[in-house]
Parts: sequence; structure tokens; C-alpha cells
Amino acid sequence: MSKKHFTLPYEGGLIEKNLPKGILHNYEKIWTEIYPESRPASYAVADLVVDAIKATPEGRLFRLGLTTGTTPTSLYNELARRYQAGLVSFRNVEVVSIDEYYPSSQDALQSRNHRLHEMLLDKVDIRKENVFIPDGTVPQEYVSQYCAEFDKKARNLDLLVVGIGEDGQVGFNEAGSNEKTRTRTVRLSYKSRKRQAKNFNHDIAATPQSAITMGIGTMLTAGRIVLMAWGEDKARAVKAIAEGEMTTACPASLLQRHDHIHFFVDETAASLLTRVVAPWLVGPCEWTPKFVRKAVVWLCQTVGKPILKLTEKDYLENNLGELLEQFGPYDKINIDVFNDLQHTITGWPGGKPGAESEDATRPVSAKPYPKTVLIFSPHPDDDVISMGGTFIRLASQGHDVHVAYETSGNVAVHDDVVLQHMDAAFQLGFADKFDEAKALVESKRPGEPEPRALLEMKGAIRRSEARGAVRSFGLNDNTNAHFLNLPFYESGGIKKNPRTQADVDIIKDLIAQLKPHMIFMAGDLADPHGTHRVCTEAALDAVDQLKAEGNDWLSDTHIWLYRGAWMEWELGRVDMAVPLSPDEVVKKRHAIFRHLSQKDIVPFPGEDPREFWQRAEERTQNTARLYDQLGMAEYQAIEVFLKLC
Repeated sequence: MSKKHFTLPYEGGLIEKNLPKGILHNYEKIWTEIYPESRPASYAVADLVVDAIKATPEGRLFRLGLTTGTTPTSLYNELARRYQAGLVSFRNVEVVSIDEYYPSSQDALQSRNHRLHEMLLDKVDIRKENVFIPDGTVPQEYVSQYCAEFDKKARNLDLLVVGIGEDGQVGFNEAGSNEKTRTRTVRLSYKSRKRQAKNFNHDIAATPQSAITMGIGTMLTAGRIVLMAWGEDKARAVKAIAEGEMTTACPASLLQRHDHIHFFVDETAASLLTRVVAPWLVGPCEWTPKFVRKAVVWLCQTVGKPILKLTEKDYLENNLGELLEQFGPYDKINIDVFNDLQHTITGWPGGKPGAESEDATRPVSAKPYPKTVLIFSPHPDDDVISMGGTFIRLASQGHDVHVAYETSGNVAVHDDVVLQHMDAAFQLGFADKFDEAKALVESKRPGEPEPRALLEMKGAIRRSEARGAVRSFGLNDNTNAHFLNLPFYESGGIKKNPRTQADVDIIKDLIAQLKPHMIFMAGDLADPHGTHRVCTEAALDAVDQLKAEGNDWLSDTHIWLYRGAWMEWELGRVDMAVPLSPDEVVKKRHAIFRHLSQKDIVPFPGEDPREFWQRAEERTQNTARLYDQLGMAEYQAIEVFLKLC
């Protein structure tokens, strides 16, 4: 199967060809290499690792420092592939891992030891005596001495390859770690334990309170350092590390002191770097219409003015003289961008019936009417959280709207919720399954898949919630709600199965059955291995395969991307903006409330304490506020979409 790798359409930007490296990286204290997505970036790091191994003189070990987590997954897969292809040997490589939970058994499924072996070491020909991973079983009275001895082994590595955390952590060096720290035990903050709890069935009580970690000072002794970061949830940390000041509040920024360090990131992780946010400050640009809009929106936010109040002086004083030269005068640019942005706004997301003459200025054509609309929802609540208002509008305007819930979402249901549902069933006079459910809950083991019977209960709870939300919009939950239960998700744990053709075939069958005119998909790019991205790539594969099989009707099918509860499309990219009335905002909120298992107790909130409905409302209200500040009409809330094709 040819797997689709999802990247956003190119919308213009910095012309890097022939641009001197010193200019390209002018704002970066750690030179940063940006790739379209994590896989090619990982391949580039793999090139670097393999070349360094091969360049090591015969008879000397190449000393390599490595990390675990999700960031190096693609790198380790590629290194294992190259070994299996006979392109590299690890016989003369010494690997030093940078951290381990403490206490932790080497055989524990969550341990760094187990994961590093599973991801790479067991797949290559490295010698057991050349592997050094902190020992999480050392008695507490000896652990300080042990760390001091391990630090000697960890110093002066030839190459250190590490990922960074969302707050600029490196290893378990958290905020407050300084450049003199060595290998040591650290007390994990509640914030870090909450993040690590995903590896322990989301049970923070089972998550270790301490860890052994290589220190920043030890890392700085390496001959060369490579940092990696993928996904938009790392964007703030990437900017702070690459362009910010050195500060113990962002430990990885202290690595700026190193003379031989490079940062490898994907486009989404790089999204806040100066050369991405305002590339006209760096060098010459390719000025597409979308890119012109991006620059003007940035200028408005920089000088605090609406579009039609921008002056020639504003453009010149903010390095946009090139834009004036190509598309000026300034007032023409202002009017063109104002009209362009205004035409993204529509109260008719499925097209306005009888308004064919206005098609040129509307995001969606009037015909055909009604349209068949298919909304893909990675989890059973993403549809209402991300585009609930547009969902409501499409249904109320007479379109045949279907929603496909791609995964069961079962692992996101707390055990207590299952027991509460079982108790309610018993109180209503149905079979008493409470003790059976309780026994399943108590049989769970940290790091192991949940019992299948328990997952079935959790999946049923989420299906019932999704059906309730669909009914609240006036749709038939039997004919218009489709539960795909894609196999890749059904691993019973956080780590999912690989996406296969079986996942794609399920999606293909539904698309072929409905023949939709509009398809909505999740456009979240935070985690290259996350559920949203995997689902979208599977759906895009399905569309591509159907086209290749001669389904010509797909030429009239348009794909629209929405964002999740955390992030929103930047206005420079937006193709359609759907304003919501106060009543629609409330109706959307009530639909989100139908997902009771996700309310109040949220399994995956990151560091954001707000509930999903609060994040969704504040996001859409902020978008409406941005439109207002640019000089558009004032709305209660706005949901925005990017047109992929």
C-alpha cells in the first residue's frame, strides 16, 4: 500500500534557493533544518548517524547517545531498515540512553530500557555489552553513586540524538535544570507525571515520581548534538530553543552553548520560527495570493490596525517593500486583501441555493443542491468539537449530512464511567454486570492492553454518546452515523497498530457508497503518529485509490480540513469561514455535552485545564475577534476551514 503522507498545500513563502545559509538562519541561535514532515527529517538524521558510524576509524567504538518517546520512532524504523538492507552495522557502536524512570524494572513495558530495545536495539546487530541504559532498580542508598559512575560513561559521546518536550525539556531535565547538571535522579513534577501517565494507563498514581536523567552539562560534552521535534504542539518550544534566550525555564535552550548542534523539525513544529511567520524579514519571497494575505494579516497584527487603515509607511517600516513593488500601491493591496478575506465568510457552507451568479465570490458553489456531505471524525466527538456549528448549519439547510466516526475512542473512557453505566443499567432493572465490569477493571496491568471485554463496553458508551449528538441535530442516527472502528486503533493501549490497507478499505467502501460532494477531515498535525493524522492520511489514501480505480465522480468532490480543540488555521490559509449565531454556539455546546464520558474528567487535556467545550468556544470566539480586528463584521463565533482540493 502506498501511504499518503499529509502535508499542507504550498502557499508561497521564502525563496531559499541560492540564499546564503547565514541569511537563512539569521534569527536562529541553533541552526534549524525544516522538512515537510517527520519522515524525511528522520531520514536526514539517519543519514547523519550512518555516515558518522561509517566514518569512525576501524578498531574504535562509535559512541551514540539516544532517547526514547514518540519523536525518534521514524528514525529508529529507518535505522533498522538500513541495517536489514545491509547498509550499516552496529557491531562497533556503543549506545548510551539518556534517561530511565526510577524506580523501574528493565522488563517493564513502560521502561526506557524495554522501549529502546523494542524500537531499535533488538532489530540491529549491536553487542549487548555496548548498551548502557540507566538502571532503574538500583537501591536508593546507592543511586547517587551509581549516577556518578554512569555519568562518566555518558560523557564525551561522539553524537547525541534527542527529542525535546513541549516545554523545552530534554531527557527528564525540566524547568530549573542548569548547564552544569550531570547524570542524577530528579523528582518529576506533577505536570510531567501527568504527561507520562499515558504510558501507565492514564493512572498517575502508577506513574513513577522520579527518574534518572543525563544532565545538561553532560550533554554539552558530546562532540555533536542533534535535536528533533515534530508536530505543532512542539512549535513554541522549538521557537524558544532555536531563537530565544538561554534560560533554565527552557532547559534545551541551554544547548545553544554547543558549537556543533543542529535542530531537525517538520513544518508544523517550525511554524512559529521567524523565517516561517514573517519570511519577508529574512529574504526574498514568492508572493502567491494566500501569501500576500498572510503578510497583510501579520502587518495588521504587528501595527494594531485593520486592513483598510494600513499605510505605505506601515509596509515600508516592516520590511514589506518587496510586496509593494510587486503588487502596490499599498491601498490596492489593502482593498484586494480585504475583499479576499471577506469572501471567505459564508453563512452557506454547502452553497447558497439559487445564487449561482455569486459562485465566483463564495467558497462553495450553489449547485448541486442538496449536497451529500461526509464528515470524518477521528474520535466520536471531534465532529461536534471542531465543526459542530457548521454541522448544524449544513443539516438545517437541507443537505444530506453523514458523519463517520473513524475510531471507537474506547481507551479515552475512564473506568469509573464504565462502572457508573453498569450501575445505571442495574438500577433500571437490566442485568447486573457491575461486578463483571469491576473485575475487568481490576485485572488491568500498567503498560499492557486493556481487556477486550472492557474496551467493548467503553466503545459502546462512546457510540451511544455520538448517536445522541447526531440526534440533537435532527439527523437519523441509524442511517447518517457510521461507526468504522478502524483496526489500527484497536490495540487496547496508547500505542496503536500500524495503519494498513484494511483501514483504507473500510473508508473506501463508505465513500463509494455515499459519493459525497463535500468531505470534511481533521487537519491536525500535532503528532505524526497521532490518531487524527493517521485517520486523515488513511482517508486521503482512500480517495486517491478510488480516483485511480476510475471513479470519475470524485472530480466533483471537494475536501475541506478542520482543526481540533487546541489549534486553529491561521487566517492566511483560510478558504471558508462560517459565522455562528449565539443560538448555534449554545446548540453546539449542548451537542458536546452529549459526550458525557469526556466531560469534566478529560483523559488527554495536555496542560490545558479547560474542558473540550470551553476550548472549542474560546477558539471560535477568538477567530471571530480576529476577523473583527481586521475590519470585518463582528460575529459571535466563526469556524474556519482549509480547502485541500
